[in-house]
Amino acid sequence: MIELGLSRVSRLLQQTPLTWKAIHIAGTNGKGSISSYLSHLLSTDGVRCGRFTSPHLIDRWDCITIDERVVQESLFRQIEDQVKQRDQTLGIGASEFELLTATAFEIFNHERVEVGVVEVGMGGRLDATNILGNVLVSVIAKIGMDHQAFLGSTIEEIAREKAGILKSGVPCVIDNTNEAAVLGALSARIEELGIDATFVSPDTAEEQLPPLAQLFQKLDLERHQQENMCCAVTALHLALPAIRPGADTFSLLPHLANVKWPGRLETISLQSLVGREEPALLDGAHNPQSADVLGKYVDRKLRPQSGSVTWVVAASSGKDLAGVFRSIIRPGDNVATAEFGPVDGMPWVAPTNAVELASTIRSIPEIGQVDSFEGDLIPAIKWASEVAQGGPLVIAGSLYLISDVHRLLRKA
Repeated sequence: MIELGLSRVSRLLQQTPLTWKAIHIAGTNGKGSISSYLSHLLSTDGVRCGRFTSPHLIDRWDCITIDERVVQESLFRQIEDQVKQRDQTLGIGASEFELLTATAFEIFNHERVEVGVVEVGMGGRLDATNILGNVLVSVIAKIGMDHQAFLGSTIEEIAREKAGILKSGVPCVIDNTNEAAVLGALSARIEELGIDATFVSPDTAEEQLPPLAQLFQKLDLERHQQENMCCAVTALHLALPAIRPGADTFSLLPHLANVKWPGRLETISLQSLVGREEPALLDGAHNPQSADVLGKYVDRKLRPQSGSVTWVVAASSGKDLAGVFRSIIRPGDNVATAEFGPVDGMPWVAPTNAVELASTIRSIPEIGQVDSFEGDLIPAIKWASEVAQGGPLVIAGSLYLISDVHRLLRKA
């Protein structure tokens, strides 16, 4: 279950001083990509860098990397066992995410990283990662409506929870493309703490980050990718002098073109699974904001080919189904509703029933064929491949669905 709070994870790590500096990243969307950009650039510059993101993609330990390589399973299990034994001995009763956070931080110590790039799990103020002390810079990415049961019912309340990672004396970077209410809540906290803040966006990159603006002209990037790069590069520019005095941030920028973030606008082959020769698009969009980004990409890149798109979709229980899927699915589209399997380390996560999800999808005006597939994912992908007849096929709606597809591909 999810239990926000810092007391349990603090007790888990009270005898383990963290030996590394941190870059801490919160937000609803984009924080994983920002983390990936930062860790890639730091590692490229020779900084020994750890990265901790969530959720994992395929295996529980792949959310922890050292110098861009997934931590070895044997080391992960060894340190996880130590953390769990400590939890049991002290009678702490830590949550799964708190145990995972403590494990990641202990691994960073063990691997002698210089910098840990740490993504907030949920919210910020009471998230387990917020025990970080030696923070070089805090980053707040795009904020939207998500996890309202834990973070608040309004965008301002959610923004205040995310702003909980901001600390006195630590500069911060804010995605200035956030809506006005979010920026107002963040600005109030920044003023209260009296900290330096840099508000960034692609529209001001020419003035703030000229070399990055030049890179944007060379690369075919989506708007949200530009926003995330602005945050990452600004954070690196603020943090690098404390790590590598005299280092040139901008000389590293060409390496951004090499960064791939699985499950976000990812092109895959389904030939080994269902024999489809044409590529498919995989995206973990799971809230209205990320779905809007995916919808615009599909409209711009895929629909001109044939007009309609075939989808395989799934969603976590409790999600805003209409808010997510009405942003991406258009009249005439065909949809297979599916379910993801059990999530390792997250027993509280469950999929929306495929039949229930199909009912929501059928309410979209002039929708095409809709079929539901409970349980096994392969029949849903096979149906969608046959219906698409070589046309655009997109798998989306949940990061856990994306994880299941990657597992199937690995097994195949």
